[in-house]
Amino acid sequence: MEQTPKHNTDSMKRANEVSIYKLMAVGIIISVLGVYLRFAADSMTLSIVSWAILFIGSFIACKGVFKILAA
Repeated sequence: MEQTPKHNTDSMKRANEVSIYKLMAVGIIISVLGVYLRFAADSMTLSIVSWAILFIGSFIACKGVFKILAA
């Protein structure tokens, strides 16, 4: 009996797209920037901006993860 390799399925091809991993990398970099700004200074305005940047970066990274899971 000949079995087809499991890594050649359509869902695996979609999950291995480079654009998904680029999206996740951008989200992680933005999140790291938000964390850095969070501890860079003790300003209320900078703290709010850093939380917003961190939230946006984590949202982008999670979007990439969910694209992989939906594949």
